[in-house]
Amino acid sequence: MRRGTLRVSGGLLETAWWGPGPAEAPTLVLLHEGLGCIDLWRNVPEQLAESTGRGVFAYSRFGYGRSDTTGLPRPVTYMHTEALDVLPEVLAAAGIGRYVLAGHSDGGSIAAIYAGSLAADAASPVSNVPRVSPVPRVSWPGLARPSTTSSGSAFSHDLIGLVTIAAHFFVEDLNISSIERIKTEYETSNLRDRLARYHQDVDTAFWGWNGAWLNPDFRRFDITEFLPNIDVPILAIQGADDPYGTDEQLRVFEAAVHAPITVELIPGARHSPHLEAKDATLAAITRFITELPT
Repeated sequence: MRRGTLRVSGGLLETAWWGPGPAEAPTLVLLHEGLGCIDLWRNVPEQLAESTGRGVFAYSRFGYGRSDTTGLPRPVTYMHTEALDVLPEVLAAAGIGRYVLAGHSDGGSIAAIYAGSLAADAASPVSNVPRVSPVPRVSWPGLARPSTTSSGSAFSHDLIGLVTIAAHFFVEDLNISSIERIKTEYETSNLRDRLARYHQDVDTAFWGWNGAWLNPDFRRFDITEFLPNIDVPILAIQGADDPYGTDEQLRVFEAAVHAPITVELIPGARHSPHLEAKDATLAAITRFITELPT
């Protein structure tokens, strides 16, 4: 692992690289979960660099790991902001060339928003996508149309693939119930102490995520409008026993996209199949990445 930092307009982010640099091979860019950071990927980046021969790059978002902190409360649109404003800056500042985005949980949602915003005409909400519990389609202020960054800079078009792991495309009751339970766990157990090993501002990391998801306005979170505009091959992974979302997330994703998509429901895994069923999950990711054009 080669640790470093990256300065973007919002402050300083901690970063890490594994394997070859962007001048030597395409890069797998990792986007962590809502309570994650670089170190909580464990040894997954190293293993992926070895199995694919690609470089792997990860960063901790603001308020996580050893990156600069951020204010609370986080807005309910924090994933859109990360995808549309922060991520393009990070890719440019890191000198990323051709790359695959791989996001876990919140990171998967951020990756999908970003990938669905690359198309210049990304404007039309997806329609007629079946759901078990339909979510009212309400455009949040300023987010009715996927677009370029707020600074007007163009997105990179060197994206060659997308991997989502336990991503959220809309909100389910199961999802909210699990987030309510972890709030109680954070307040009553040693969870705060365990997370504090990885985050220099652990309360911002936790409450920024938990508070946004439990905000009543977050029930309107729905990023399915971005999905039809993704124009690169997709691998969508979810644990069969995920407590934060049903496999309806995968069904909606598969029905909405026009790009080639491979769906993997991993037996014996919950919300982190890359850790709970590592061999099967990393084999699927490796196979997907090595079959992409370099």
